[in-house]
Amino acid sequence: MDYIHDRNSNILFSLHDSRVNKIKYHNKTLTLKVHKIFQLVDGEEKAFPGEVCFKNCDVDLCNVLIFNKTLGGGCFNGKAIELQQFMDEYAGSEFEIIKEGYFGNTTTYTGWLWEDGKAPVSAIMYIWNSGDMVYRVEK
Repeated sequence: MDYIHDRNSNILFSLHDSRVNKIKYHNKTLTLKVHKIFQLVDGEEKAFPGEVCFKNCDVDLCNVLIFNKTLGGGCFNGKAIELQQFMDEYAGSEFEIIKEGYFGNTTTYTGWLWEDGKAPVSAIMYIWNSGDMVYRVEK
């Protein structure tokens, strides 16, 4: 089922602890395939596999900050790359969403980037789109 995110009201779903395991971009739609989309139903949290689609997305205005460790104190460094470069270079990794933020046409996901055989590092993903944000939930 598809649910359109209403940017002016409460968020229907949560992606906290979701792992983005595939990102694709086609016909100005950015799609994040996640292993779980969480929903509160009658006071109980339910989880469903699915994807989040950002319609009319401009990948040139999207980027990812990748740090050298998980943030929490002390010194750190990192790099900023365009989303397309991230999709190319980190195709086999997973991005675990810890915090999510929705501000006008910008969505921000902060979390951990997991690569095989490596300790996770912090990452921040910025997505810009002017169309609908659609939760495609597999119930």
